[in-house]
Amino acid sequence: MLDRITASLPSLAPAEQRVARLVLTDPHAFARQPIRELAERAQVSKPTVVRFCRSMGYGGLADFKLKLAGSVSEGVPFVHRSVDADDKTGDVLVKVVDNAVAALLHYRNAASTAAVERAVEAIAATWKTGKRIEFYGVGNSGIVAQDAQHKFFRLGITSIASSDGHIQVMSATLLGPGDCAVIISNSGRTRDLMDAAEIARKNGATTIVITASGSPLASSCQIHLAADHPEAYDRYSPMVSRLLHLLIIDVLATCVALRIGSSLPPILQRMKENLRAKRYT
Repeated sequence: MLDRITASLPSLAPAEQRVARLVLTDPHAFARQPIRELAERAQVSKPTVVRFCRSMGYGGLADFKLKLAGSVSEGVPFVHRSVDADDKTGDVLVKVVDNAVAALLHYRNAASTAAVERAVEAIAATWKTGKRIEFYGVGNSGIVAQDAQHKFFRLGITSIASSDGHIQVMSATLLGPGDCAVIISNSGRTRDLMDAAEIARKNGATTIVITASGSPLASSCQIHLAADHPEAYDRYSPMVSRLLHLLIIDVLATCVALRIGSSLPPILQRMKENLRAKRYT
């Protein structure tokens, strides 16, 4: 959560930056103090404190404090433990698992429930109106987009995944009001994805992005689901970022499935029965 605030600092208004620096200086105290004291310490108004919390994607000060308290008191430290050339197999196993666990716990504490709720509402509305949802990603994120398409088409939502820049532009051109475009990017700086997101937004589609805070993509889409982690963008084999993106997709799919309600289980059951012939007994 603190990494996310640091990354977002340049994009905040000057008054909100003072609140952000107060959080970064002493997060424990910020989580405990009333809004009056926080406003005085940051030399801003009380509405500015609340506005900062909402700018970071939270429902208000109470929601922000709850997530902040969990983030700074978590038992597993969010420290990136890089694998060294002389590590033994057991060392590699522990480091890779610890990195993944720490990243997931970090996301649990820092995730904006308000942003997730907005994304779920948009996707559920797409399902209700019979519109379609498209997932865009390139490279490693393209594989996550394919996984997302697999999850959502099982829910009865018309969904498409594309990892080719030209196809993304053509597909986004055909989107319109009621449709959703979900853009997945580790760095949030891929030009092809920026182009597709802009086209989809101009056509009236809802744009949802899963990417790092403070990136160009994060600010260009209507709904930002922050995926912040310590993994460098130039890693030869992204691990934590991929798991984090897949986790966010799982959260969205589960929430949307709950919105669909009682009509979904019979469909999934029939699908399961029809697949039995594909398996050896």
